[in-house]
Amino acid sequence: MFRLSKKSDYGLIALKHLAQHSNASVSAREMAAHYQIPAELMAKVLQKLAKKGLLVSQQGTNGGYVLARDPASISIAEVVEALEGPIAITPCERGSDCQQSQMCSVKDPLLKIKAKVVRVLGDTSIYELATT
Repeated sequence: MFRLSKKSDYGLIALKHLAQHSNASVSAREMAAHYQIPAELMAKVLQKLAKKGLLVSQQGTNGGYVLARDPASISIAEVVEALEGPIAITPCERGSDCQQSQMCSVKDPLLKIKAKVVRVLGDTSIYELATT
């Protein structure tokens, strides 16, 4: 089953929140409290997104995070890949040793499905999340 990890889920929640509150920076602690997410995990997610250039960290008393770019230019795929690495839907894509690799009859169709999933995630922006 294809599903987003908690890190990706929290990252998308955070970016949607920042897109909806673009007039001020928001701390990891504030966001964690608002969405009842463990503060330490939210801080790690936001730090990783900042390191990947999707967020900007502002220091000081009113410090926190803001989006690094227009939310319309940040895709869901970009967020997921920043937090998880390349999107994969089968273990063999991640280098897992598969006994059926040579005889697998579903590898190619699954790769086509993955391409469609990645395209949809790539075509959906944080702006779209924030306005629906």
